[in-house]
Amino acid sequence: MEWIALKDVDEVRYFMVLTDYYRRLIMNFSHIDYPITSLQRKAKKFEWAKECEDSFEQLKLLLTHALVSNIADRDKLFVV
Repeated sequence: MEWIALKDVDEVRYFMVLTDYYRRLIMNFSHIDYPITSLQRKAKKFEWAKECEDSFEQLKLLLTHALVSNIADRDKLFVV
């Protein structure tokens, strides 16, 4: 949570590599990270806007809260 705002494209890439594993575990991850990932476009000037800050804070919050997986209870019905 203490990670400060990203300053350049290299920091954006580093952060996104770290968060990539959790992409499939967080609902709407691609919508949340879009303002940050869009900073990596070649034709776009790097500008850390309010949308980027909001996205960054939301991702930090989601990533620091425990994502819990449970082992299936064999005595109950479940679908794989």
